[in-house]
Amino acid sequence: MKEIKILSPCGMLGYGFPASSFMKGLEEELHGIVVDAGSTDAGPHKLGAGVSIVSKRALRKDLELIVTNGVAGKIPVIIGSAGGAGAKPHVESTIEIIQEILKDHSLKAKIAVIWADFSQETIIEANRSNRIQPLTANIPPLTEETIKESINIVAQMGHEPILEALENGSDIIICGRAYDPSPFAAIGIYHQKDPGLSYHLGKILECGALCAEPGTTKDSILGTIKEDSFTVQSLNPQRKCTPISVAAHTFYEKEHPYLLHGPGFTLDLSACEFQEISEGVVEVTNSRLIPSEKTFIKLEGAKKAAYRTFVIAGVRDPILIDNIEEIEHRVKEQTAEYYSEINPEDYQVNFFNYGMNAVLGSKEKAPFNGHEIGVMFEVIAKTQELANSICATVRSTFLHFGYEKRKSTAGNLAFPFAPSDIEFGPVYEFSIYHLMEIDESPFQIEYLEEGD
Repeated sequence: MKEIKILSPCGMLGYGFPASSFMKGLEEELHGIVVDAGSTDAGPHKLGAGVSIVSKRALRKDLELIVTNGVAGKIPVIIGSAGGAGAKPHVESTIEIIQEILKDHSLKAKIAVIWADFSQETIIEANRSNRIQPLTANIPPLTEETIKESINIVAQMGHEPILEALENGSDIIICGRAYDPSPFAAIGIYHQKDPGLSYHLGKILECGALCAEPGTTKDSILGTIKEDSFTVQSLNPQRKCTPISVAAHTFYEKEHPYLLHGPGFTLDLSACEFQEISEGVVEVTNSRLIPSEKTFIKLEGAKKAAYRTFVIAGVRDPILIDNIEEIEHRVKEQTAEYYSEINPEDYQVNFFNYGMNAVLGSKEKAPFNGHEIGVMFEVIAKTQELANSICATVRSTFLHFGYEKRKSTAGNLAFPFAPSDIEFGPVYEFSIYHLMEIDESPFQIEYLEEGD
C-alpha cells in the first residue's frame, strides 16, 4: 500500500473529542484508530492506587464511538497504556467497558490484551543480574527492599508485541503500559513502512490535535505515512497544522532537541524538514530510526509512602496576610509542642498560600499586592489517624492564633467547606523509575473472542 492512514481521536482517551472530527476521519481509508490512554503526568497515585486518570463515564463515552465504528468498519483499534497507568487493574477496567459496548451493540471482535505487569520476583532477579539501571543520575540504584515495597510494577512496551497482535488478526488491541508512540508506530511497521517515519508520526499523533493551531488534546488528527514521508492534518476546520506547530510538537517532552530515545532505538530527527504541501497539510521527511546495541525498557513502580489530610481556607485580614509566613511557622511550633510525644519524623506540615508565592515559593519574583489569599495546609503522616489528628490541631491552632494588632478574637480562617478537614488517604511515590535490559519481548498477549 502506498499510503497508510492513522486516525488519532484525541490526546488522552476519556478527555473527549468532537464526534464531527472523528467521523470526518472515518471518511478516509483508515488502517488504524489509535489512542493513547496513559501518562505519568498525574504522578504515581494512579499506578499505586490502581485507579484511572479519567472517569468511567468519560472513558465509555469515547470508547463507544471508537469501538463501534472501528469494529464495524474492520479498522484495527489500538489503545495504549489502558486506564492511565497501564497496570492490571487499569487494563481490566478497560476490558470490562469494551465488553459492555460490544454486547450492547451486538458486535463481535477479537481482542488482544497485552499485559505490561511484572512481578516483584522478576524484577529482583533482573536486579541481581545487573540488568537494571536508574533512568537518570538523580535516581538511586534499585534495592530489593524498594522492589518489595512496590505495589504495581509495569514496563513500557515497544511496538513488537503490538505488531504480533496485529499479525494475529486482532480487531481491538488493549495495551498495558506502552511507550506513547509505539501503538501508532506499530500500524506503519505492520504495513512495512519506514520505522523512523512511523515512530516520528506516532510521537506527533499521541497528543491528538496538540500539534495544530490552536492546539488541544481534545480533538482528532489524521496521519498518513508514505514511502519517504508522512503528513499530518487537522480534522476540524477550526484548527490548522502548520510547519511550526508540527515541528514544535516534535520538541514536546524531550530532553534533547532532535534525539528521542525509545525501547531499543534512538530516533534521530536532526535532518527533518517540515513543509506545508497544501492548506493545513504538513509533510515531514528525513526521520531516522537507529537501532540500539542493547534494548532497555522503562520500568515504573509505585509504593505507599504516607497518608494525607488537608484543609482549604481563605484569609482576608491584611494584618494576618502581612505576617502569614511567620504565623504559619509559629503554628507548626505550637503543634509540635502539643504533640511532643510524637516523633517529628512521623509527620510533615506544609502550607501553600495561593495568591502569595504558592506556585514558585521562594523563587517568586513578582511582589505580592493582593487583598486576600487562599491557604491550603496539608499534613502527611505515617498513618491516616495521625494525619487527621495533626491536621485538626494545625487547623484549630491557626484558626484561633493570636497575633500582634489582631482586632478580632477568632476567625482567622474562612472555610468554604464543612467539614473543613479533607481526608485524602494514601500518598504514593514512584519507587521504581529505572531501565531494564531485555533480550526478547517479556510482554504476554492474551486473546479474547467477544460478541455474538
